[in-house]
Formats: sequence, structure tokens, C-alpha cells
Amino acid sequence: MSTPTTVVVGPASWNTLVRLDALPEPRPHTVFARETVRTVGGTSAGKALHLADLGTAATLVTAVGDDPEAELVLGALARAGDRLEVLAHRAPGPTEQHLNLMTDAGERVSVYLAVPAEPARLDDAHVAERLAAADNVVLDLAASSLELLDAARAGGAELWTDLHDYDGVSEFHQPFANACSHIFLNDDGTDDHAGVMRALLDRGATTVVCTLGARGAVALTRDGWAECPAEPAEIVDTNGAGDAFFAGFLTAHLTGASTGECLRAGARQAVRALGSPHLAPLLG
Repeated sequence: MSTPTTVVVGPASWNTLVRLDALPEPRPHTVFARETVRTVGGTSAGKALHLADLGTAATLVTAVGDDPEAELVLGALARAGDRLEVLAHRAPGPTEQHLNLMTDAGERVSVYLAVPAEPARLDDAHVAERLAAADNVVLDLAASSLELLDAARAGGAELWTDLHDYDGVSEFHQPFANACSHIFLNDDGTDDHAGVMRALLDRGATTVVCTLGARGAVALTRDGWAECPAEPAEIVDTNGAGDAFFAGFLTAHLTGASTGECLRAGARQAVRALGSPHLAPLLG
């Protein structure tokens, strides 16, 4: 594989997905799962796998532990083949693990069972080389991204981030919101996504995208607003849909597509995630 010029920094995890008829009420009781799936997770793993699914070569920089779950994560990522290079910082301790309680309505409660003891660092020569050569760097919300943010910025790449359910004021999100030119979020954390998007543009972003679930997505640039509806889909699992949308948008952007075309490409790729029980159909 030629050296990828798109680098994704952030979490890869081992997830247990539990599908329920309804999320549990906050009282002692027993519920029965309709289905349980164990699979790779993590927002950065999702983006990297969907970039590979689209034929866009990428490098994933992540952190794992020295436990059996690390081998499960790395083995799953290897199914993407030579379109995905994985640079995994190995440290004593656990790999990130989640327990996700989910319903058919798209509701989800994610419980962190473990997090890595150490983030990926720039002292890995391969990581430094990839960041220096990158045209686009995706910095997801993680300790590894904070560790590598200055180096990514110094390399001159376009910086992308996914703020997820950003409410417009969270301090944790600020370094990412301040550094990146291409910012994605969803409307779960705010009743005024348009206001949050305008504020991000005023702070220096060039493109702000908000996904709205079944209502589609909108984007704001210096040229104004663009929007697209959601694509029809048979929903098997909602995990990874936002990451798929991000990857579809980014891949279209690399071809010089307009903002509207990028939104539609993102919506089409989201369907790929919605139709799979895994983050991406590459996983089976």
C-alpha cells in the first residue's frame, strides 16, 4: 500500500452490544436481551473502516492494551486489508471496552468497562512520519488526539473532528473545536444546532456538518447552508452510522465534490453501516 495521506487518530475498542426491547428503568429489576453481539467498536475504528470500504487508503493511530481484547480488535481491523494501516500503541493494561445497551428506536446507553492506560504518542517514528505526510488528519475525542494535536497542526494538514453530541460549551471539546477546520456533530446535545454551527464557523471552522438522524444532515460553510435527506435504509444496527457518514463525506471531499454532494455521499455510506450488525460491512 502507498503511504496514506489520510490519518485517523482516536479510539478502537472491543464492544458488547446488547439489544433490548426498551432501555432499563432506573430501579432494581431483570431484563432479557433479544440479541448480543461482540465486535470491534470505537469512533475512529468506524471512520477508518468505512474509509477503507470506500477505497480510501488511511492510517488509524490508536491505543490498545496487552489483553486478549487487543488481539480481537487488531484482528478485526486487519479484515480491511491493505487499504487500512493500523499503528497501535501497545501498553500494559486493558484495551478500551464498552457495553452498549440498545433498542430498535436507536436509543443507546454506552458503559465504559475499561480504557487504555496510555494514549498513542509522537515518539513512535511511524506515527510522526504519517502525521508529517498527511493531507488530512481526523482527530477524534480521545487522549491520543490531544497528545498528537500540535504535531498534526504543525504538519499543515487539514484537521477534521467529530464532536458528537456537543452542546456548544463543553470544555472537553474546546481544543478540538478550536483546532479543526472541518467539524462534525449531531443534534443530540443541543436544541439549537444551527446556532452551535454558526458559532463554530465564527470561531474559524470552514465547514460544519450536523447529522440529524432520520431527518438527514445539514452543512454550513462560508458560502451558506446545504442539506440532504436521509437515505432509505433497512436498519440492522445504528452503531457506526455517524462514522460512516463522516467517511463518505470526507472521501467525496477528496475528489473535489461540492458540499451538497459530500452530504449525499455521507448519507449513502451511512446506509452501509445501518445494514450491518458491525461498525462496517467489511467486518462480516
